[in-house]
Amino acid sequence: MSQRTLVLLKPDAVRRGLIGELVGRVERKAGWTISALELRTLDRDTLERHYAEHVGRPFYEPLLEFMTSGPAVVMVVEGERVIEGVRALAGPTDPIAAPPGSIRGDFGTIVRENLIHASDSEESAERELKIFFPSLF
Repeated sequence: MSQRTLVLLKPDAVRRGLIGELVGRVERKAGWTISALELRTLDRDTLERHYAEHVGRPFYEPLLEFMTSGPAVVMVVEGERVIEGVRALAGPTDPIAAPPGSIRGDFGTIVRENLIHASDSEESAERELKIFFPSLF
């Protein structure tokens, strides 16, 4: 079944010049297409809606500060099992636990600045896509 998901290349990925490498990894995956891509500096209001489930957690404010620290790449990726697939391509949040070949395993340095976000379920993908690409709905 074809799906659509939100992918964010976070400010650390942009700062480190990894956009081409990371977009290329998505593009090379057979059957996946990038149907929208923008470079944006994300505003706090958008991020508060995106990270609403984390309000009150100790990492929430530092996360918002990091995510507003510079531009990010915002993408819509479509394809068969793309939600599960992009999450596997990203690897676990902890770069030490992330396997070689995954984005975080190859390029990650610290947990909080972890290069990429990918929706974790069809429900999350729909909610997140409505936040970042409302014109799709």
